[in-house]
Amino acid sequence: MTASGRHAALAAPGDLLLDDGTIEPGPGRLVPPCRHFPQCGGCQLQHLTDPAYAAYCEQRIAGALAQHGIETFVRPALLSPPRTRRRASLHALRLGGGIAIGFHEAGSKRIVDMRECHILAPELFALVQPLRQLLATITRPKRAASIQLTLADQGIDVGLAGVEAEGLTATEALTSFGERFKLARLSLDEGYGAEVRYEPVPVTVTLSGIPVALPVGAFLQATSDGEAALVAAVCEGVGGAQRTADLFAGLGTFAFAFTGEVTAAEASRDAILALKSAAGRAGRPIMTAHRDLYRNPYQPAELAAFDAVVLDPPRAGAHEQVAALAASSVARIAYVSCNPATFARDADTLTKGGYTLEWARPVGQFRWSTHIELAAAFAKA
Repeated sequence: MTASGRHAALAAPGDLLLDDGTIEPGPGRLVPPCRHFPQCGGCQLQHLTDPAYAAYCEQRIAGALAQHGIETFVRPALLSPPRTRRRASLHALRLGGGIAIGFHEAGSKRIVDMRECHILAPELFALVQPLRQLLATITRPKRAASIQLTLADQGIDVGLAGVEAEGLTATEALTSFGERFKLARLSLDEGYGAEVRYEPVPVTVTLSGIPVALPVGAFLQATSDGEAALVAAVCEGVGGAQRTADLFAGLGTFAFAFTGEVTAAEASRDAILALKSAAGRAGRPIMTAHRDLYRNPYQPAELAAFDAVVLDPPRAGAHEQVAALAASSVARIAYVSCNPATFARDADTLTKGGYTLEWARPVGQFRWSTHIELAAAFAKA
């Protein structure tokens, strides 16, 4: 964006915009490795060098905080390497005599038929062509389907929606597909909720060394190294607290990393039951609460029982819970966010309530995307 308001699409830091509208490449630009860029919506910033992309992640967070008058130390961004994404949502559609599978084109519902991918783990990408062949037998013309891929402990967990498998032949085809490609699980949603069609053994995901049952469609951090970075940041943020509340706990990504007493609260029934069961099997002292923290946030009197709180809310942030935290006496807060804007809004509430934002760290799990995650530490002033 120039000073006059002129916009140059797909420019990179350090590029020069010439008078004729062309771009003279600068030091922040590289040749995108994928043939589908920039049409494919899976990546928006594949033309940036790693230093330029890391700077973008850091500036997004600093800029969001600056809008609320907050300054803090933004640590160097961690960028997940290419081909390490362990979960993805793809789209499928019958086109002519074949099936197109891929991400949507940016700003469109058009599917970019994936023939290579530099973000998916190789195991996930290797399943794309076999899925084309399977969906050719169960996908109706002009009806879009969706594919959820997750790399679990036992292999790939595949969830299909928008397709129908009627009759013995279709049912046997699903089972045969699961066996042939050694899937961890294959589930089908024909419009009435996901139904497992193939699962030879219970599917789990290991969190801080603890195997936890993985419900169909459950949330999982996008990359293993991104998860490790967030866990390390959260453990640093709580500062060795002996009594910790893990709010929006999910399956226990952070709860299982702590050694003291932990109370984990989560609105998803399947997720909190999986966490509770895993904690019981492992003999871990984790109390669990099935609780909607938007409608029923922990109040200051309840929060007084904890030395530290961990927050990992959805993109909307945690406005109601943060308001109660701002009025509490909790000494330390570790906040994990997937939306710098709502994080900055909540950070403003906390700082006005007497907390100091000590640092924030960007985590670029969604390689080459504008989707930024972060972990941050607050202390009661």
